[in-house]
Amino acid sequence: MTSTVHALTLPAGSLDVTVEDRGQGRVVLLLHGGGGPQTVASFAQLMAEQRQFRIITPVHPGFAGTPRPDWLTDVAGLAEAYAALLDELGLTDVTVVGNSMGGWIAAELALRAGDRISGMVLVNAVGIHVPGHPIADTFSLTPAELSRLSFHDPAKSPVPAAPTDAQRAAMAANRAALTVYAGPHAMADPTLQERLAKVEPPVLVAWGESDQVVDSTYGRAWATAIPGARFELLHRTGHLPQIETPDQLLAVVGHFADLYATGGSHR
Repeated sequence: MTSTVHALTLPAGSLDVTVEDRGQGRVVLLLHGGGGPQTVASFAQLMAEQRQFRIITPVHPGFAGTPRPDWLTDVAGLAEAYAALLDELGLTDVTVVGNSMGGWIAAELALRAGDRISGMVLVNAVGIHVPGHPIADTFSLTPAELSRLSFHDPAKSPVPAAPTDAQRAAMAANRAALTVYAGPHAMADPTLQERLAKVEPPVLVAWGESDQVVDSTYGRAWATAIPGARFELLHRTGHLPQIETPDQLLAVVGHFADLYATGGSHR
């Protein structure tokens, strides 16, 4: 694995993005959620080891102690940054996999760089409003309470029962960054659901059946809003299948990537 800082130039300003790069083969852009890059690190390694995948994992600016410029305050801005990153790296035929907030970013990215994306897997994504199925207010929860909502088996939560000062500081920094990107509408963009009709790459919406942060009906609303999207329920898992049931999610992602990759440039 290599970790590189890419200096991107966007209309709003310059931006440094830390990117981890693992494996070789078909390109997967893996986008983490509000829990930070550690929530996808082990899954990225599993994909690189078990499949012929090159896994590109950016750290959303502001997470894990990385700098975030004052002008970068929303998910649309992150999507613009990752469109620029794909352009800089010269990547096409990319399978985008996003969990939670990462799924929201993935959808916005598909609306901006769909020509570089062969397919997209949204894993328990947030970002839309579904009447009667609100997103849990995770900001008001303790780590233990959040684990109970996020996991089919809360014992599988990686959150330590007694975090060290360093771990506590990292979690606080991640939460502060998430608060900025969540925006005024509680982890959703009121305009997104209608705009999803313009998403062109093939989409799979994969959902942990035990998720109590965003339930499966919310997930089905994602699939309904995107033309041709498929919905697949993941059993005995919650909001973070890449942590709780990684082999199940890997099988789903691998099959989807095999169906829709077009043989474009991998490196």
